[in-house]
Amino acid sequence: MSKTAKKFKFKLQGFNNLTKALSFNIYDICYAKSEQQRKDYIEYIDEVYNAERLTEILTHVADIIGANILNIARQDYEPQGASVTMLICEEHSTSKNLSNEQTPGPLPDTMVAHLDKSHLTVHTYPESHPDNGISTFRVDIDVSTCGLISPLKALNYLIHAFDSDIVIIDYRVRGFTRDTDGRKHYIDHKINSIQNYIAKDTKTRYQMIDVNVYQENIFHTKMMLKDFDLDEYLFDEAAADLSKRERKKIEKRLRREMKEIFYSENLPKV
Repeated sequence: MSKTAKKFKFKLQGFNNLTKALSFNIYDICYAKSEQQRKDYIEYIDEVYNAERLTEILTHVADIIGANILNIARQDYEPQGASVTMLICEEHSTSKNLSNEQTPGPLPDTMVAHLDKSHLTVHTYPESHPDNGISTFRVDIDVSTCGLISPLKALNYLIHAFDSDIVIIDYRVRGFTRDTDGRKHYIDHKINSIQNYIAKDTKTRYQMIDVNVYQENIFHTKMMLKDFDLDEYLFDEAAADLSKRERKKIEKRLRREMKEIFYSENLPKV
């Protein structure tokens, strides 16, 4: 690759045909002891993260990456879960400062949509364990873009938009684009790690590992919350009302659930 190409300042022949795909799963974990508490937890998640709320989140994502929304499809499901899909197109206004630099994107100030050759999707999956009181809420999000749009800039916002105990992120650049000399380019920005796009205070709160295949432009990062306050994981219950032994038992179950998801393996029961 030429010196010019390494700096990613080459002039393209026509449209940028690279597809930048960001996919990640976010897991929120809760302890709901009784059957009624588990039912109430699922209903709570369905209400807080319904299709309307997810549409708002994806609308913010579109704004962060400088995209115009062309079409939105959204659906709440029975008995639980929701989906939103958006089609988007790149914002051509010069008022937006679009960038692929390895720096974190904005945090939140506080659906599915369709883009032109690009899209945003989100799907939710609430579920609960019938025996040990553990309930989980999974969110799958995909941001696929073409042109100059950088989906990685939406990471900070999305991590903070949900209560994220586990975050599993995949980023891949597909296809190629050509410069005016006809030379193919298989990526148009520098990237060493997805972690470079995540804020410093976020990284200090999570255990993080990378598995990257640089020659194929494939990047994978997993995040697991290091510490947690038990009161934030109890549904309709307070830690002060539990015995020390029961608190310790619940904390072990919560940590085991996190580790199983993080390492993708089943661990001994506690």
